[in-house]
Amino acid sequence: MQFCDHCGSMMVSRDGEMVCTADDCDGTSEKDTDLAAQFTSTESQTDSEVIETSEEANFEGKPTATDVTCDECGHGVAWYTIKQTASADEPPTRFFKCKECGYRWREYN
Repeated sequence: MQFCDHCGSMMVSRDGEMVCTADDCDGTSEKDTDLAAQFTSTESQTDSEVIETSEEANFEGKPTATDVTCDECGHGVAWYTIKQTASADEPPTRFFKCKECGYRWREYN
């Protein structure tokens, strides 16, 4: 991540240079290719690296929790994913899908 030397706002890559995202700033700089090589762009992430919590999400093959009980069928095993839905100093949210009936729920720690 690169920040504007003029105003401190985050910069984005456009046409081979870094451009300030602030509306009232026209700051630009050369793209630091050494710095860019150290980071993974979200454009190049694979689907398996992204945590999916939508209704269409495929939970099968995700980690399994045995310390839960499905409110719909009472089954005690569910697939889950974890996502940070609040600020970093708050615990993450766990999203579950029952392995028996497919019911989905979330748990705030």
